[in-house]
Amino acid sequence: MMRHLRASFLVAAALICGCAAHSPAKHDPRDPFERVNRATFKFNDALDRAALRPVAKGYRKVTPRFIQTGVSNFMDNLDTPLTLVNDLLQGKFKAGLNDTGRLLLNTTLGLGGLLDPASDAGLDKNDEDFGQTFGKWGVRAGPYLVLPFLGPSNMRDGVARIPDATANPLTYVERDRIRLSLYALSVLDSRVHLLDVDDTLNQAYDRYAFMRNAYLQRREYLVTDGQGPDRQVDEEQMLEDSQDSEN
Repeated sequence: MMRHLRASFLVAAALICGCAAHSPAKHDPRDPFERVNRATFKFNDALDRAALRPVAKGYRKVTPRFIQTGVSNFMDNLDTPLTLVNDLLQGKFKAGLNDTGRLLLNTTLGLGGLLDPASDAGLDKNDEDFGQTFGKWGVRAGPYLVLPFLGPSNMRDGVARIPDATANPLTYVERDRIRLSLYALSVLDSRVHLLDVDDTLNQAYDRYAFMRNAYLQRREYLVTDGQGPDRQVDEEQMLEDSQDSEN
């Protein structure tokens, strides 16, 4: 679950993809709880600035690159059972075979997932979770939510966190110290991957609206497998849209 959420900053993946932003100048009907959401956003942002971001920067600076890569590979491999279950629930049987091969190959020849021989063998990584599965089944996204510590979400994805957690192998690690350490490492690894988009986010006039729009459009893209409305624009256009709120 944590890897798919990218901790509280999964939305930054949407920034990389360059999804268009819905103008925040007017009230967004997708965000009926905006006042509460903005307060939670400020709390999460303060926590990130005080703790997560400095630790992530230090980790990137002092940790050898091959170790960082191994940690990322290991966490990605832990995500594969969740992806595999949702492949099958969505009827994506070819993707299910692909991800079964990834899991077997990376767990064995990849030394428990530290290496990624599956990608070298042409077995590409997929990204599926129960939020996407519910969307495929026709469940609407519902209101936009910002969850404490976890960040952007919506009603559908928030409920989907429960089965996501059930499918996460870390849930079944009995020793608390090991389980919590792995969760913390997953959050750290996720935050490190998002350091490169911090500058882009900080250029937005309304950072809250920028993140909200990117998250919602990214989730729409994932649920529809890219078959939804064409919302692809560059980051400069997103910044222009977010700056409309100044007027």
